[in-house]
Amino acid sequence: MPPVIDHLVYGVADLGAGMDLFGDLLGTRPVIGGRHSAFGTHNALLSLGPGVYLEIIAADPYQALPERGVLFGLDTLEEPRLITWVLRVQHMDRLARRATAADVGLGPVQTGARRNPDGSRLTWRVTDPYAMPMGGAVPFLIDWGETPHPSGSAPHAGSLVSLRIEHPEAGLLRRRLHALGVGIDVTRAASIRLTATIDSGHGRVELA
Repeated sequence: MPPVIDHLVYGVADLGAGMDLFGDLLGTRPVIGGRHSAFGTHNALLSLGPGVYLEIIAADPYQALPERGVLFGLDTLEEPRLITWVLRVQHMDRLARRATAADVGLGPVQTGARRNPDGSRLTWRVTDPYAMPMGGAVPFLIDWGETPHPSGSAPHAGSLVSLRIEHPEAGLLRRRLHALGVGIDVTRAASIRLTATIDSGHGRVELA
């Protein structure tokens, strides 16, 4: 199976306010996902169809500061935005080695886990989410293994229609995405911007 978009990562300063925002924007309120003790974050989720979801993520004020700082710098986030995206892959180690050979900059593969509110445990393998190559325009990779995919239990909010990226180094970005086996609409611009188009209960929405 070729890599596919697994989820979009949308950063907010406060998780509760972010849940309210998406309840109004898409017509469906997200549900709490859980806490990431290694990253100093917590999240809420919405399904965007089978196998794809939207992660709303914020710094968790009840966690100690991780050694590497809060993931994505969420504790200093100035405005809500689409931060990065994630590819679901099979043969994680093979693709990670190919990415390293192509100087994509994904970092080492590691394991992750969190508890759902019902006490069940999610586990996954992922490239280093702190790496953020090309400012988050290059996705990190995830493999859920035998864990049920989060899109199956999150409230359905719509369907992901497209993802496009603006970047000052559009040509380099295209080459690095090609090394991962994905093609995304990339255009040159003065600053980095990710824009997702979603068909929701409130109509077509652009999320950036």
